[in-house]
Amino acid sequence: MPVEIRELVIRAVVKDEHNQASDTGTERNEPQNQQALVDECVKQVLKILKRKQER
Repeated sequence: MPVEIRELVIRAVVKDEHNQASDTGTERNEPQNQQALVDECVKQVLKILKRKQER
């Protein structure tokens, strides 16, 4: 009899100890970096939505 997995939950904690000690916070607040991050997120979301519509 096959086993069906209806839900799979994966949790992970990622720590970047190298950047925590030297991080001044300026990189995260720069508008260029924020815009690049937003652009990449939008690109990924649109890619996922396109894949779902193809199914």
